[in-house]
Amino acid sequence: MSRSVTSPDGTVVGFETYGDGPPMVLVHGTGADHTRWAAVRERLGRRYRLHLLDRRGRGLSRAEAGRYGIRREGEDIAAVAEAAGGDVYVVAHSYGALCALEAAQITDAIGRLVAYEPPRPEPGGFVVGPDARARMKAAEDPEEILEIFLGEALRLAPAAVEAMRGTPVWQARVAAAATIPRELDVVEAMVFDERLAGIAVPVRLFAGTESPGYLRLAADAVAERIPGADVVPMRGQAHQAMDFDPDQFTEAVFAFGPLMGGSGWRSPRPGAEPRSAPS
Repeated sequence: MSRSVTSPDGTVVGFETYGDGPPMVLVHGTGADHTRWAAVRERLGRRYRLHLLDRRGRGLSRAEAGRYGIRREGEDIAAVAEAAGGDVYVVAHSYGALCALEAAQITDAIGRLVAYEPPRPEPGGFVVGPDARARMKAAEDPEEILEIFLGEALRLAPAAVEAMRGTPVWQARVAAAATIPRELDVVEAMVFDERLAGIAVPVRLFAGTESPGYLRLAADAVAERIPGADVVPMRGQAHQAMDFDPDQFTEAVFAFGPLMGGSGWRSPRPGAEPRSAPS
């Protein structure tokens, strides 16, 4: 079922609702839309009522208003969480995790948050170098933008990019490619500062043991700023565990979420063996 809400700046944010149970909002990353959760949608939908949003500028959320900024993205997620009824479990990936961290500072509707590798450059470095970013901004072919992003930001080999090209979601990624440069601008300037300490809900970071080093370091940096936050590794996986090991990803999401007990849904016991991902 397709639904929409209007964000404070007038942007119409669309999302698909699927499954039954307590509410979960799924937030995709750069160069994607709500279809990026296809590999885990059915698994998660057996336990949660999913709200799979299209972030602004793509898919169901093309009616974009106002000047772009990551704070606006946070307001979008907050609006969806509030429409979902509150006490929402948010699961967010990559750039979407940065947006969800913004949302957690805006609304009380979020009950807990998984942030899978919110990106930030290593100190003194770049996620994508200036030359590649310039080529992205000059490119007229959206596939070229996407290919540069996948190779430079995610460090995917050409063969891996070719494998992705054959998947059903490739065209959705191409359609969202025009939003990549502006999101990279935000990432390259990202600072994890004291504002994160104001997030009062339980937060868990996921980090792939095979991910580029800058992503693992960024996950650790976020966890250090948020009281009680921890990092759980996606073992043997990189930035896309939901695609390549959906069982491990889903089990990790369930382990941090509410459990069904005799008196209904309840939070899991604290200290459920979180482990810091290796750097």
